[in-house]
Amino acid sequence: MANTACATFEASTPTSTRRFTVYTAFTILTATALVVVAALIAAAAAGKLARLDGASYPAALTRAATAFAAVLTLAAATAAALAPYFT
Repeated sequence: MANTACATFEASTPTSTRRFTVYTAFTILTATALVVVAALIAAAAAGKLARLDGASYPAALTRAATAFAAVLTLAAATAAALAPYFT
């Protein structure tokens, strides 16, 4: 009987296999959601601080977007740097 909770994918070499399970997918989706939430919180804080500093709404939105992009970039760079240790 086939196990529907996991699937096996062939890597570049025919002798090695990688297992992609539901738990792996859950971990990836949870980590992604946490990073997006952290980026949204940082963007909201940056926008609010910009408005409190007297910036206009477009300037505050620009600062919030910059903070959001910076958090996502930092998360991607961290994931790329740690990826060799988890494969």
